[in-house]
Amino acid sequence: MSENDNKIDFLAIGDIVADEFIRLKDAHVHCKVDTDACELCVRFGDKVPYEMTELVPAVGNGPNAAVSAARLGLHSALVTHIGEDGLGRACLDSLKNDKVITDYVSIEKNQNTNHHYVLWYDIDRTILIKHAKFDYKFPQLGGISWVYLSSLAENSLPYHEEILKYLKNHPDTKLAFQPGTFQIKFGAEKLKDIYARTDIFFSNKEEAEIISGIKSGDILELSEGIRALGPKIVVLSDGPKGAYLYLNDELWHILIYPDIAPPLERTGAGDAFSSTMTAALALGLSPLEAFTWGPINSMSVVQQIGAQKGLLSREKLEEYLKNAPAEYKARKI
Repeated sequence: MSENDNKIDFLAIGDIVADEFIRLKDAHVHCKVDTDACELCVRFGDKVPYEMTELVPAVGNGPNAAVSAARLGLHSALVTHIGEDGLGRACLDSLKNDKVITDYVSIEKNQNTNHHYVLWYDIDRTILIKHAKFDYKFPQLGGISWVYLSSLAENSLPYHEEILKYLKNHPDTKLAFQPGTFQIKFGAEKLKDIYARTDIFFSNKEEAEIISGIKSGDILELSEGIRALGPKIVVLSDGPKGAYLYLNDELWHILIYPDIAPPLERTGAGDAFSSTMTAALALGLSPLEAFTWGPINSMSVVQQIGAQKGLLSREKLEEYLKNAPAEYKARKI
């Protein structure tokens, strides 16, 4: 925790969403033979029954990160936009309940809060997304320890220039970048100054291939490709194979933390990993120490519905770390 109670340790920037989970039973998954792509299939033109629904407010990459950092003991704030509607009020209430600073949540009249639909089948999910085109404006802020930048809408390219201006005016502020759907679609060239300013970069292996243009699938080559864009530290996840940390021209690997029970559903596992590692750095841990924190929160999140219920306190996370199996450690490749 910061010694100055008014100091923000962790500022997340990203769109906020209310996720509506729809639990499907009458469906199946079809995987193509010649690719890794799979499709969720339901009967076309029919009435398809569902098991249950649950509305989860105040989620999205940025909000998930803000909540993760707050639960780990940091002064955590969120810059985001909501509509003047019931979902927006539910999002605000949820953030406040998690002790996230909401002073920089902008409420726009005549606009709807983002509302996504999560088709939940087995332990995985397919998300139907639609980002509202908010009038993005970056607030006036003083010094901040860490900025965590993630998913924004397709009209947000000029907004990234405002964020970059803030970062240029505050050279001591560290930047974690976990690009979202549209930030990846912008391409590395349009966001080259963001990549160049990034202290730690997070994505999964498939996203890194798109961003870097490297299709070999080799983790070291992918890590070097992302590092060439500017990030000082590169962290890539590879599903059940674990995660990789590229630091000082060395590649490290860590396994997933063993599940305490079979996963319920996987929404938010990546956000939990990335935000937890960033929060650990903000708390003063070394990159290799922080690397061991991320998979623990990922394991915990997949035990609950949604991206935030399973996020841990620092005390509980450190308890899991203390009781980790002997093979759970970062290893240099």
